[in-house]
Amino acid sequence: LVVVAADGTLTRHAVVTLVEAALGLALGLSTALLLGYVLGKNQSLERLISPYIIASQSVPIVAVAPLLVIWLGSGLASKVFVCALITFFPTLISTIVGLRSVDPELRDLLRSLRASAWQQFRLLELPSALPVLFGGLKLSVILAVVGAVVGEFSGADVGLGFLINLARGVLDTPLMFVAVICLVVIAQLLYLLVSLAERICLRWRVVGE
Repeated sequence: LVVVAADGTLTRHAVVTLVEAALGLALGLSTALLLGYVLGKNQSLERLISPYIIASQSVPIVAVAPLLVIWLGSGLASKVFVCALITFFPTLISTIVGLRSVDPELRDLLRSLRASAWQQFRLLELPSALPVLFGGLKLSVILAVVGAVVGEFSGADVGLGFLINLARGVLDTPLMFVAVICLVVIAQLLYLLVSLAERICLRWRVVGE
């Protein structure tokens, strides 16, 4: 750990994996939130599309990653798409469940007060769905790190997944442990950031209780 940290090797590989996970998380979350909102508001459309979404998620990500590397190359794009695919489903489901958990009486109240669609979203739907959304987000940030490593396993020349592959090839067990520990630290830091954001965004619930 001291050797690879001193010569900059660990930092270089860790930064690449962190960037891949962050970009993939941003892509997966934005797509899941938009689609989840549409499906959460339209049950007929959800029943139509959900079988295809479930079918896409039933394919192991380790089987999809090599295909993405073939189609998109071994650069950043394939790793980002792997992360997006693996983080998409938890956020999608939490978005739909969060919207469906809105109190119907409160929704009727806002409608009776002639609230616009934006006002309903800002004042009722988003605050009601946030607790569930953060639950899905906590899972997604951890899966984003897993997705980055899976993508790097399939083809990469930099990143912590590549470092694990390299250590395995030369039977360097200490180096492998260093890479694994670094992945754990990154996942923990991302989880703590989401937990901090949750505490800030949901502080009104603590005050209300």
